[in-house]
Amino acid sequence: MEAWYLLYCKRGQLLRAKEHLERQSVACLSPMVTLEKVVRGKRTQIHEPLFPNYLFIEFDPETIHTTTISATRGVSHFVRFGSLPVTIPVDVIDELRDHCYEGVTDPQTPHVGDMVMITEGVFEGLQAIYTEPDGEARSMLLLNLLNKQVCQSLDNRHFQKV
Repeated sequence: MEAWYLLYCKRGQLLRAKEHLERQSVACLSPMVTLEKVVRGKRTQIHEPLFPNYLFIEFDPETIHTTTISATRGVSHFVRFGSLPVTIPVDVIDELRDHCYEGVTDPQTPHVGDMVMITEGVFEGLQAIYTEPDGEARSMLLLNLLNKQVCQSLDNRHFQKV
């Protein structure tokens, strides 16, 4: 009887495992999320798995043996409770399929009003308030210097969220 199971894949090989399992007529699900992150100092939209290294698969263990699945390229092992692989309820899978995962931001990405710590440059060690992005690689920060608020543009790599 077909059921949904959870696989743990080798690091960085989720898409490879998914491709090889689909060639074996195994239904696969890896929910993807679009995140806004700061990568190499630039704010970018990144499309990545919601559950890194985990892959939901649907198959019948009487048709395709679990060792065949485990031996597939990119697959590390089944997630198990005791000696039995975990079965995932169909309503959980339906919820994962139906939910939209867009417009999510990385918790480390600063937003308007967030406190940040300046890590490099003349203002190193000072706390500031993130006000807005200033192009792709810079941001405007509100600093309190000598009891006066000053707006300063800094490279995104020179501060981090507190």
